[in-house]
Amino acid sequence: MNPDEDAQTVHRLRGLAVELNLLGAEFAQLHGLHTTDLRALICILDADRADLPATPGWLGSQLGINSASVTALLDRMESAGLIRRDRDADDRRRSLLAVTPRAVDLGQSFFGPLINRTAAVLEGFDATERDTISRFLDGVNRAVAGERQTRSQPTDASAPRSRTRRAGEPA
Repeated sequence: MNPDEDAQTVHRLRGLAVELNLLGAEFAQLHGLHTTDLRALICILDADRADLPATPGWLGSQLGINSASVTALLDRMESAGLIRRDRDADDRRRSLLAVTPRAVDLGQSFFGPLINRTAAVLEGFDATERDTISRFLDGVNRAVAGERQTRSQPTDASAPRSRTRRAGEPA
């Protein structure tokens, strides 16, 4: 590939990301949700598919929000009948998050046609091509996640400085 083709691929991915974000925002608005609520539903569904426990703390780290914001988000989503909080059978102090059948139905009715259209597009590729597409998308996803993680780590220049110096600390 040459640099122009690389740039075109990146621009296509950006265009796809914009379209998916707009569609997600439309779903959220239609159902009186915040876009963060939709991202939370996706995270919980993905955790379930991967057989991982979805806890409030885990969700906060996935969304990049603090525990107070997670609590408000979960209260809002639970009131809307979209998620439930279950006590962990192994550790009663821990809550496990699950998406309700209502949320699955809402998502399927809205995103189902897109899923079907995407599956139809994939039918035009043979198994080797689909494997290549999967490897490419997985690699791009890892690259984006790595970039996001790198940017979320404070640098010395961006680290907050305490206004109060403790005894014995250098000025």
